[in-house]
Amino acid sequence: MIVKIAGGSLHGVDALPVSIEVDYARSGIPVFTLVGLAEAVVRESRDRVFTALRNSGFRLPPARITVNLAPAGIKKTSAAFDLPLAVGLLAAAGLIPEDAVQGYVFGGELSLTGEVKPVPGILPLAVLARDSGARGIFTPADNAREAAVVEGVPVFAVAHLTQAVAFLAGAGDPAPFSPGAGAADAAGEDSFALDFLDVKGQEQAKRAVEIAAAGGHNLLFLGPPGSGKTMLSRRIPSVLPPLSFEEALEVTKIYSVAGLLRPGQSLIRERPFRAPHHTISAYGLTGGGMYPKPGEISLAHRGVLFLDELLEFQKHTLEILRQPMEQGSVTVTRAVQSVTYPADFMLVAAMNPCPCGYLTDPQRTCTCAPTDIKRYRSRLSGPLLDRIDLHVEVPSVPYADLAAGRTGRSSAEMRAAVRAARAVQNARYRGSPFRANADLSGRSLEACCRPGREGHAFLRSAVESLRLSARAYTRILRIARTIADLDGEEAIATAHLAEAVNCRVLDRPA
Repeated sequence: MIVKIAGGSLHGVDALPVSIEVDYARSGIPVFTLVGLAEAVVRESRDRVFTALRNSGFRLPPARITVNLAPAGIKKTSAAFDLPLAVGLLAAAGLIPEDAVQGYVFGGELSLTGEVKPVPGILPLAVLARDSGARGIFTPADNAREAAVVEGVPVFAVAHLTQAVAFLAGAGDPAPFSPGAGAADAAGEDSFALDFLDVKGQEQAKRAVEIAAAGGHNLLFLGPPGSGKTMLSRRIPSVLPPLSFEEALEVTKIYSVAGLLRPGQSLIRERPFRAPHHTISAYGLTGGGMYPKPGEISLAHRGVLFLDELLEFQKHTLEILRQPMEQGSVTVTRAVQSVTYPADFMLVAAMNPCPCGYLTDPQRTCTCAPTDIKRYRSRLSGPLLDRIDLHVEVPSVPYADLAAGRTGRSSAEMRAAVRAARAVQNARYRGSPFRANADLSGRSLEACCRPGREGHAFLRSAVESLRLSARAYTRILRIARTIADLDGEEAIATAHLAEAVNCRVLDRPA
């Protein structure tokens, strides 16, 4: 007797359909054979599944069992095949009606006692179940809220194998989750423990943050140690617009695949903020391993990737960022497989102006030779620097500002301005592939960022005197467009262009 059970295998952040075919022949020498390009964790499921069945009170008659995971060309690397395999064996042995398992998708790991344990990647599996028109999806109880975010497919949460069997045999009902039950977590206003009101002074840097957040621009802070570069950077999520449901679903899929969702968490509401240490490897940044997993740039998708002490990162590691910053995705190729992960992030970086850090500090004397400074800054290549829209000096904070009370704009005020500017951009780019000013290119850049006669004259002077590259010229236009949006102006004025040029301090001659 052959029974087919529906499951799925992760490929990147998506799940591909896999059919678990169980042939249960009661003639011949009893043996168990598993085929279909199964990796070690799946091959080991034999011992887990049979022990779980025995300890759950099920006795399978001796038989020659062949299990095929189809299609055979896709590598299967997850313990999530335990539950569908156990259900398939019981159905093939006649302990569950064959027609009762048809139309359902199953995923979950089994303990030796029959407990159904959570697994990474349940959200993509629920999306697969919905898109394939499944009657429902059986998930571990701890993954149920995650799966229930996907509307259009019933979710059946099972804590133990016996619950799933009882339901399929018509004798019980696992704890059901209504479709979309987890989506309620996406509602409500974000609250942040970190607020820009706590940052004393640094009004120019705060303005740069507001511009970067409003237009989706990349940002580099340049200043001496202790000037507040990290403090400013960690507060940037508090002024970014909230995730839409579609964006939250994208982010949650990545964290689901990476196994980073908290127990019982359904949907990630806040924009990610990732701050890898400067000793991180290229694999850790982009993703990798024998069986690729998302790296830091993908975990920062739709959020902020913060690189503190930028020039302490290995140069070849930094250069890997160039293509994802342009394309919004990263492709990881390994001997086992090649996968593409989304990586549309806002890069925020911080660096010292020189090896000792005090080149721009009026309170301390820099001890670096000019050649040392040049060599130090050369670790940041021109092509990568050109991809960073704003580079802003963060000077040391004078005592008057430190002694003053909370001053300046709060995160709530800055967030309101950012949302208003983003609303203008959403209306402007509706129906186009662009989401924000930082995405503009080609004809759309010319159409949306056309300065007047005075603006052209100003730009010509700036390009010639500062020897700006074509990419830097483009960045200035995009920044000016964002500044105009923040000011509620349709036309880009010379003042907007001047502020945009001032937001690129590293373009100035040394």
